[in-house]
Amino acid sequence: MDALVDTLEAVEDPAWQWVGIPVITIAALYLTFGTRVVQLRHLPNMFRSITQRAQRDDGGRTRSLSAFQAFAVTASARVGTGNIAGVSGAIAMGGAGAVFWMWVMALFTASASFVESTLAQLYKTRRFDTFKGGPAYYIQRGLGSRKAGMVFAVLFIFCFALSFTSLQANTIVDTVTGAAATAEMGDEATLTWALAIILVLLTGTVVIFGGLRKVAQVAQNVVPLMATLYLVLGILVVIINIDQLPAVISSIFSEAFDFGAIAGGAFGAMIVAGVQRGMLSNEAGMGSVPNVAATADVSHPVKQGLVQTLGVYFDTWLICSITSFIILVTYADPMEADANVGAELTQSALEQAFGVFGAIALAAIIFLVAFTSILGNYSYGEANVLFFSSSETVRKTFAVVLTAVVFIGATIAVDLAWAIAGVAMIIIALFNLVVICILSPKAFKLLRHYEDQRRQGLQPVFTDTDLPELKNVECWGREDVQYYVDERSAART
Repeated sequence: MDALVDTLEAVEDPAWQWVGIPVITIAALYLTFGTRVVQLRHLPNMFRSITQRAQRDDGGRTRSLSAFQAFAVTASARVGTGNIAGVSGAIAMGGAGAVFWMWVMALFTASASFVESTLAQLYKTRRFDTFKGGPAYYIQRGLGSRKAGMVFAVLFIFCFALSFTSLQANTIVDTVTGAAATAEMGDEATLTWALAIILVLLTGTVVIFGGLRKVAQVAQNVVPLMATLYLVLGILVVIINIDQLPAVISSIFSEAFDFGAIAGGAFGAMIVAGVQRGMLSNEAGMGSVPNVAATADVSHPVKQGLVQTLGVYFDTWLICSITSFIILVTYADPMEADANVGAELTQSALEQAFGVFGAIALAAIIFLVAFTSILGNYSYGEANVLFFSSSETVRKTFAVVLTAVVFIGATIAVDLAWAIAGVAMIIIALFNLVVICILSPKAFKLLRHYEDQRRQGLQPVFTDTDLPELKNVECWGREDVQYYVDERSAART
């Protein structure tokens, strides 16, 4: 087992450095210029789009998730241990300069998030009272290859939805038991089993009996709460160490272009740390977010593309930045800190600021972020399971399997799962980035269609007859968006 883990880890780092980062950079630049920097030009429209209401049937029930609910579900998956353990690891490996490259990474890959989520909306299909879609669907409908879509779906289910679910459960247990040990509360073994049972009950109740709509309800309530709690905690740490803030900001920018590091070879490690951990955190271009972006009921595909672009900024520029400042105002040189692995660095910084309360507070926050990530991962996996069959029995079977994975992840070490997921994520990301670059002209056309209506002062609405050259489009007939057409007409009068 250890030999397999070592082999996978030996593959992961060179794969990121020599294949992953060059392809990601080229794709991000191409999509940025192809969309004419949509991620900055349409920032105000991102906030407008996130507030759009979903259509309602005669009984007053929404036809699917709203734009904000889809945003909340994807945010719940994005905002996980990567924002705490991942950022800590990036700083431990690459120093303060890695934070700068995470910010840059978010700016450019946000264009990839826009394109993949717009394509997911374009090629979504209906399932009962929601929509379904994602990379497997736009591979089949956009590229005309169901087999390639099936390959992506299988790879995604086993190497993302299940592996990362196990990791999130394991992180909850590690953090909570660690905080309990710091506070000298309870027996570790007993607490581990108790947490495993609690997680299984919570997860099973939501995903087996509730499905995607229940996940969305939980996410839209919990995500703002956990973000606020973490933001307040970070601000308090910065206030306590306010005298360090100017030096921290200076170090982030100065170390990002440290010519001494370039000469010594450390510059490459710093960029790899920032780019790799940044992408693993915000998931832009990785093909995960579109699985939920497709479920939103919006008047134009571009709107959900803009909403998910905002999600990249929320994840990296807000949540990841909070972690960065917590660490950097506490440690003058985090690369030499005693606690330099994963979440331990963040936890150590909070303990210095607040004592035992800091460890307990972080454990509570990680419980929230990791649990909602489990729910978000379920939503991602569900979309790919439903690619093979829309049966409710199949969906519930997957929900049961995922719940079992939560129990396994909570009770055992998951070094192998980390290693498998790390390598698989490179494959999934490269697969998806190549696909969305090929299909990007369709997203560019949709963006121009959206902008033409905005220039006319209209609320953008898309129907399949507007761009008949876009084939295999199912959910954008006139009758599918009539509610929005009527709403726009009423607003004009």
